[in-house]
Amino acid sequence: MELKFSAVTRKGPVTIVTLSRPEVYNALHIDAHFELNAVFDDFCADPEQWVAIVTGAGDKAFCAGNDLKWQAAGGKRGWDKGGFAGLTSRFDCDKPIIARVNGHAVGLGATIALLCDIIIAADHAKIGDPHVNAGLVAGDGGALIWPQLIGFARAKEYLFTGDLMTAAEAERIGLINHVVPADQLDEKVYGLARRLAGGAMRSIRWTKQAINIPLRQLAHSMMDLSLSLETQSNLTKDHQEAVWAFAQKRRPNFTGR
Repeated sequence: MELKFSAVTRKGPVTIVTLSRPEVYNALHIDAHFELNAVFDDFCADPEQWVAIVTGAGDKAFCAGNDLKWQAAGGKRGWDKGGFAGLTSRFDCDKPIIARVNGHAVGLGATIALLCDIIIAADHAKIGDPHVNAGLVAGDGGALIWPQLIGFARAKEYLFTGDLMTAAEAERIGLINHVVPADQLDEKVYGLARRLAGGAMRSIRWTKQAINIPLRQLAHSMMDLSLSLETQSNLTKDHQEAVWAFAQKRRPNFTGR
């Protein structure tokens, strides 16, 4: 498969998947999202690859979420037509996946990171899911994974306000596993990847299967409705106002419609 929006490299049994749209802080449009899903499908099916690392190109952003600039220019979302199938499939893949959060992880970018098994962030990174600030429901995975990691009360506050938090705060409340200085990120991430790849992989994979049983059940019970609600919010006047405001570089004026 020819990759246009991501890059894949392999170091022994470790696959490194890099979101590669640095000109828009690695934000994803529909084609990039489907490509990412295909990349993960290939990794999960490859018997020679045991551990994956997901990261972003550059040092500013892991992933800025959905590409609102592309959408403002007339691009269609279309996520509900299967683009998010790859999100829930992360629970079905029994191989360890590590998020190397090299910069800000926002909205869908945060979801991609948090659906990984282990999340390690550079200390300058910020994490948050500001769907509501774009007049959208956090239905593409945020409403699923945030409460499982930090509890319902904290998850509701962050998802209702859309506030970003520092990597240090994310580690403190249990949203991510580790925060390290940027110059130590590779050592931490690749060191862990090599350790897992050199472990009893069959036992590790079966352990992931067991742990993910409730997550898979939850994902299959709520993702259809969550995506439907986000699709409905995509049709609201508040969302259209958010897209126009983004294109015009101003704050949106929401009316609750």
